[in-house]
Amino acid sequence: MSWQSAVVGAIGAATYKQQGKIGKFNEAIGNRNAKVLEAEAEQIEKKTEFDIARFDESYQKLVGQAEVAFAKSGIVSGTGTAYRIAAANAREKYMQENIMRYNSKVAQSKKIEQANFARINAQMAREQARMAQYQTIASTSTSLLNMSNFGGGQQYTGGMQSDGNYYDPLNIGTTE
Repeated sequence: MSWQSAVVGAIGAATYKQQGKIGKFNEAIGNRNAKVLEAEAEQIEKKTEFDIARFDESYQKLVGQAEVAFAKSGIVSGTGTAYRIAAANAREKYMQENIMRYNSKVAQSKKIEQANFARINAQMAREQARMAQYQTIASTSTSLLNMSNFGGGQQYTGGMQSDGNYYDPLNIGTTE
C-alpha cells in the first residue's frame, strides 16, 4: 500500500469517526430538548393546579362577601335570590375550573407533541450521520480501489503486453 493510500484511508477513518460523534451529539441535543419540553408540560400542570387553588380562594372570598352583603341587607342566606346567586356563582366556578383544566391539557399535549417531534429529530440526526458514515466508507473504498486499479496494479493503455501481443483498447483483437 502506498503512502497516498494510507493517507486516504486515515482521512476516511477520521471522517467516519467524526460523523459518528456528530450524530451522537445531535441525537443527545434532540433528546435533551425532548426532556425540557416534557418538564415544561409538567410545569403547566402544576401551574394550573396553583391557579385553580388561587381561583378557589378568590371564590371563597366572593362567597363570604356576598353572605355579608346579604346579612347587612336583611336577606336570609340560602333562600330565594340569595340561593339563586350562590348557585349561579357555583356553576360559574365549576365552569371556570373546567376551562382552566382544559386549556392546561391542551398546552400539555402541545408540549408532549413537541417533545415527541424532538425525539424523532434526534433519531433522524443519528440516522443521517450513519448514512454519511456509509457514504464515507463507500467513497473511501472507491478511492482506494481506484488507486490500486482494483488490485491488479497494472494499467493497460495500449502497447505490448507481457505475452508479446498488443493491447487493443477497442477490443478488436490482439495482433502479432
